[in-house]
Parts: sequence; structure tokens; C-alpha cells
Amino acid sequence: MARTPLDRLGGILIDPDLLDWQRGLRAQFPLIAGRPDVAYLDSAATSQKPQAVLDAVHHYLTTGNANAGRGTYTWANETTAMVERTRDRIKRFLGDPEPAASGVHFTSGTSQGLRVVALDWLPELLRDGDEIIVPFADHRANADPWLEAQQLLARQGVTIRVHPLPYEADSHDYDQAALARLVNERTRFVAATHVHHVYGNDMNVHRIREVVGPAVPICLDAAQSIGHLPVSVADLDVDFVVFSGHKALALPGTGAVWSRDLRGPRLRPGGWAGTPNTAGIASLHAALDWLDNAGLDRIEQWTLALSARLTDGLSRLEPYEVLGCQASLTADSQVQRRHSLVTFRHRSISSNDLGFILDSHGVMVRADGHCQGGQGEQETSVRASLHVYNTPAEIDRLLTALAELR
Repeated sequence: MARTPLDRLGGILIDPDLLDWQRGLRAQFPLIAGRPDVAYLDSAATSQKPQAVLDAVHHYLTTGNANAGRGTYTWANETTAMVERTRDRIKRFLGDPEPAASGVHFTSGTSQGLRVVALDWLPELLRDGDEIIVPFADHRANADPWLEAQQLLARQGVTIRVHPLPYEADSHDYDQAALARLVNERTRFVAATHVHHVYGNDMNVHRIREVVGPAVPICLDAAQSIGHLPVSVADLDVDFVVFSGHKALALPGTGAVWSRDLRGPRLRPGGWAGTPNTAGIASLHAALDWLDNAGLDRIEQWTLALSARLTDGLSRLEPYEVLGCQASLTADSQVQRRHSLVTFRHRSISSNDLGFILDSHGVMVRADGHCQGGQGEQETSVRASLHVYNTPAEIDRLLTALAELR
């Protein structure tokens, strides 16, 4: 059968070579390839792992497993060197323009990483009367730690003011004009999210830098962007990038904080570090290699197209409400597409029930409150989240199951 130069997926033109590329990558995920009866659409919670990552962990555990930074024998030295190589790998992955000046600190994931910044770094920056701005309608992991820092400082007799980062009602993007009205000479810090974990939109963090000026540190929750699209710390001009390995094809229990270490004090996590998750760190290095080899620009193109296919289909099903920007639902929309995830509700069936129904159709989605901050969505919803191993057929399978409930 003759092939056209371009195919259309979710309203986005796709080179046929990209379809072949995706099939080849999907085959590298053993759990996905081995279960064609299941459509796994919960990658925003945790991603599946390619064989290369599983092989890297197996190789590490069977050829040189040891503790890092605590021995002088060969396996210990090799493990320590592997951990340091992974720090350097993260800097390269993020396009760090000054790697000699920055730092990478391993954590159990994004939640712990944000608390490290909030409790081990932020209090040293702030003085009585200072102000910070944080996103209370994003994930709780990027809201609660800053309040913990405020309470910690209050016990020390230091009073700071915490402002909610404002949002636009229609786009659910950050409201740059309202933010400009909040910023003053006492603004010392801003926390933000790169890709929203419910609405799926890029929150245009580069515009925050334009508003707050060159001196205010910005901490970025990149849990839903690392591994899904190219992330350049040079372009974003942020001071911290915090992410989880398990959402980026690596093992659970590992994450990292990249710190620029130029605005404010140098990040020095407090307390005794203990034993690092060396197997997780080995998996993270392999995952970043795999992502770079696959091509993050292509991964982004693929998941944007799948998300558009899903929102376009949902917009045609009357009982369903898609959360987030309503101007970006249809396939011919020129408004920013959703990155890898789409969240929705049925107007009469509870989201928890809908999750169980979809599971009976072999479609795995998340159905709950999605750990929203206090100013976020209070009603539960269903989130379908995608990665490079997902296919148009799986999107259609979800839409067919949803259509049967009309």
C-alpha cells in the first residue's frame, strides 16, 4: 500500500517515519509489549521501563553492587564513580551552561526534592518581612513545603509572607499581569511548575523570569516535563529543577535536585545523607541515555498528537467535561496543546466509578483528586497520561469505552 508523505494524528501532521520510530520504541518496553490486552494510561503517576534500563540495573547489581563514598575497594570506587557520572549526566541532559558552578543532589523523588529546597535552602535566604510566591493550585508537593518553611521561620521569630501564584481563569496558565502586581522589593523567591499535572499545559515559566527580574530565584517542579519534552535550564533561567526518576523511565525511589547556585546561598542539604539509592541512580543514568537516543523532541511531538486526539474525541462526547483550557480541545485548535496528559469528568458518573469501569475494559487511568493543592480542583476526576509507548489505537479504545456510557 502506498504511503503518503505525511499522516495526521490528533490534528497534527506526522511523518510516517515517526510511526515506524514509535513502533520500534514501544517494543523495547517488556511490560507494554507483553500485555497488548492492556492500555496503560497512567504514566504521569509512574512510567514503564525500557529493557535498556532494566539491563543497566541488572548489570550494576550483578557486577559491582556496593555502597558509594564509603570504601576504597574496587566495587565501592566504581559505584562512587557511577554516582558522580550520573550527576554530570543530569547536567548535560538539562543543557546546563555552567556545570562547574551548579550542583546535583539525589533524592527519593520530586516531593522530597522540593522539601530539601524549602527547608534546607530557603530559610537561609529569607529575612523578617520577606515575601515568597508559590503555586497553591498545583501539586501539593509544590505547595506544602513552602508553608513548612514559613512555619519553621516563625518558630525562629522570622515572619515571611506567602502569596499564592495567580492563575488565568480561562487558560489555567500563570497570570503574568497579576504576578507583576504582586512582585515588590521584598519578593525573594518564586516556586512554579513546568507542566501542570492536571491540566497538562506548559506553564510558560520563562515569562515568570521576565516579570520578577534577574535577581529572584525560581524553583521549578519538573516532574511532568523531564522525560516528556526537552528541558533547557539555559532557556528557562531557573535556579532549581526538581524531578522524579520513576516518571522518566527510571526506577522508583530516585530523583534529583539540580541547583544553579548563583542566586542566593549554595544548596547544601542538611543532615547525614546516608546510603544513596545506587540501583535507582544507575537506572536514572540509563533512562536519560535512552531518552536522548530516542529524541525528546520526537517524544514531545508524539505525545502532543496523542493528547490532541484524545481531547478532540472527548469534545465530541457530550457527557464529558475536559479540565483546563477549553479553547484547545479540538483537533484544529491553534492554542497550546496538552503535554502528555488529559483530565476529564463524566457529568453524572463519579470519577472513581469511571476508573473502575475503564479498568474492566483493560484501560488503566488514574481516578481521584490528583494531590491538588488547596486552591486546585476539589472534585475528583479521571486523568489519562501518556508516554512514547502509547498508541492511537489505545486512545481510540479509551474513547470507545467512554462513548458506550453515554
